[in-house]
Amino acid sequence: MKNREDKRTNENDGENEEINERKLTEQDLIGESGGVVAKNSEHTIHCLSIIGQIEGHYILPDGQKATKYEHILPTLVSIEQDEEIDGVLILVNTMGGDVEAGLAIAEVIASMRKPTVSVVLGGGHSIGVPLAVSGKRSFIVPSATMTIHPVRINGLVVGVPQTFTYFNEMQKRIINFICAHSRADKEKLYELMMRPDMMATDVGSIIEGREAVEYGIIDEVGGLDRALEALREMIEGK
Repeated sequence: MKNREDKRTNENDGENEEINERKLTEQDLIGESGGVVAKNSEHTIHCLSIIGQIEGHYILPDGQKATKYEHILPTLVSIEQDEEIDGVLILVNTMGGDVEAGLAIAEVIASMRKPTVSVVLGGGHSIGVPLAVSGKRSFIVPSATMTIHPVRINGLVVGVPQTFTYFNEMQKRIINFICAHSRADKEKLYELMMRPDMMATDVGSIIEGREAVEYGIIDEVGGLDRALEALREMIEGK
């Protein structure tokens, strides 16, 4: 009798240790890449967070929330290669940041074969717009906003034609990406980008969730429930 109890105790200890290790692994994953793998009886979904400011070639000051592209890019490659992961849910709440880093992340997400669904929560500003449309389906909650403005840079700028040509070409790349992965009209998008009357010290537009859908930038107004439902449908359809 005692041997059975000891065996049961050892089994319980082993299970508890395995659960604790799994929890620790999930916490490490959230801390490193802002993501977690969520499983149920049918599907395994990787939830990826794009929050704060997109950190690019330069490290942001302490105290700022940041999405590090050197963490996100290899994570996306790992997800694409992992046969156990059925789809990706991308939670977007970003103020923007490094244009090239943000566009690089968006390009990788857009080129993935696995089902991908994005949800804008809070904000999808600046380079966050391409990130929001990079999934195969995109959603936005009614209270979220998106800021659309021209490419800009802080610090010393050499005021020569080549500099402005570079900005213009980068801006075209962003517009082309958004239009290629949404129903947005190129001329309307450029008009929103160059509006002079909405922002006090800048040009551009701030649009709310339903407006983003009306302009064809985002597919649908909806939150986590609709996004997960759409992702499950895509997984089962695949």
